[in-house]
Amino acid sequence: MLSGVMLTLVGLAGLGRLIRYIPHAVTVGFTCGIAAIILASQLKDLGGLTLSGAEPGPFLPKLAALGAALSSLNGYALAIGGGCAVLIFALRAWRPSWPAMLVAVAMASAIAFALHLPIETIGTHFGGIPGHLPMPAMPIHDKALLIAVLPTALSFTLLGGVESLLSAKVADGMTGRKHRYNMELVAQGLANIASAFFGGISVTGTIARTATNVRAGARSPLSGMMHSIFLLVFMLAAAPLARFIPLSALAGVLVVVSWNMAEKKEFACLLRDWRSAVVLLATFGLTLARDLTTGIVAGCLLAALLALAGCKIAPEDPGAG
Repeated sequence: MLSGVMLTLVGLAGLGRLIRYIPHAVTVGFTCGIAAIILASQLKDLGGLTLSGAEPGPFLPKLAALGAALSSLNGYALAIGGGCAVLIFALRAWRPSWPAMLVAVAMASAIAFALHLPIETIGTHFGGIPGHLPMPAMPIHDKALLIAVLPTALSFTLLGGVESLLSAKVADGMTGRKHRYNMELVAQGLANIASAFFGGISVTGTIARTATNVRAGARSPLSGMMHSIFLLVFMLAAAPLARFIPLSALAGVLVVVSWNMAEKKEFACLLRDWRSAVVLLATFGLTLARDLTTGIVAGCLLAALLALAGCKIAPEDPGAG
């Protein structure tokens, strides 16, 4: 809710156009950092690992804990998760118009159920997902909690605003349309506020999903509305089936998401110039070692210092349009 409020205020203040001045190296750095964090967060379920304690949140301690738990590797879980990822990549290359992720998860669930594989599923781990919408309610809050979550809300606001506006910019180049910077932020902010009343989490537009949507034939915001309706219908009508989905299959899907999210070619291209490389690696490294906010702030400050010293850093992706 805090993130939604801040996004709405940023949009109403007309600050959406400032996105053009964020260095491209910073954007690529934190995007690749987030992709690496998502990948690391899925390794436990992908391999069916059993940790001796709670899974650490920070990136490096997480990798250390996962490495120590390698002896508990579940081969069945790894086969299901890895096979799911491979099938998604294969279907996207062979039949790009097919819903590759849905097909892969459905097949993985059917195989795991038919063979009675000893792996965790949504049902065994979480008890399934609800088949109805919860009644709207104000999220629990107090002054101490608001102060505690404010830094995270700022990170979500920055990430959500930057990622959504970059997604819109990419969609403009693919469709010939022209989005409205500030209206994007206001709409996303209001959506996040509404989501909070139903127990939802912060959301953002993403470049990978937007590009996939356009390649599938979408040409207007109507596709996003249809997407939401399909999700709602699936939740209301097919929620009982979700309990059979293996967690390793979902991990395989998110491995694909993180791979597509990481701007690998851009990362390699930016490393060719020392100025952009410094900004890129600082943003990327601090996003992994500390958090997203630290990475973005450090990257922008470095870019500003280099600019003051006469070293120009490109403010945006020159090929996005």
